[in-house]
Amino acid sequence: MEDEWMMEVLHAAKALNLPDSWVCAGFVRSKVWDYLHGYTERFSLPDVDVIYYDPSAPDEVLEKVLEERLREKHPDIPWSVKNQARMHLVNNDDIQPYTSSVDAMSKFPETVTALGLTLDEHGRVVLSAPCGIEDLLGFVIRPTAHFEQSTALMQIYEKRLAKKNWKSRWSKVEISVNDNGSHLNRRRDI
Repeated sequence: MEDEWMMEVLHAAKALNLPDSWVCAGFVRSKVWDYLHGYTERFSLPDVDVIYYDPSAPDEVLEKVLEERLREKHPDIPWSVKNQARMHLVNNDDIQPYTSSVDAMSKFPETVTALGLTLDEHGRVVLSAPCGIEDLLGFVIRPTAHFEQSTALMQIYEKRLAKKNWKSRWSKVEISVNDNGSHLNRRRDI
């Protein structure tokens, strides 16, 4: 709540009045890791993810309209708005539709991105962490249980690890791997 920029983002997302809406992923993870590393300068985010859940309006065009509304008020923020009621199809997941935004978050690639913030009706910050916060606080990157179940999804996870290169920003970050080299239990640097 002391971070004025983050509160501005949360209030902007809340003003859209979207059902089951959260600002999630890197927005939360980066703040926590910056703070725990003692950084005073904010990590530049490639986007600020706003998710919501509305099965009655699954059209991507609406998402673009919402992004534009946010950009009109805050043009310096790289907004990304996604209705999680359709994202199981976009992600080519061979699963049932998500039941909520929190259900969708639980199926994000990494446990440390499966995080969201929203404001309650009294303006208090609410955290959703369907995979817990232990990995976040311990700087451990591991796939969510959903991604571990599929070879195809694990390939996406591996590509994300290489692309994101989180270790270059946060030196304490480690990746969890098991004895055969797959990403599960034992830690190693990335």
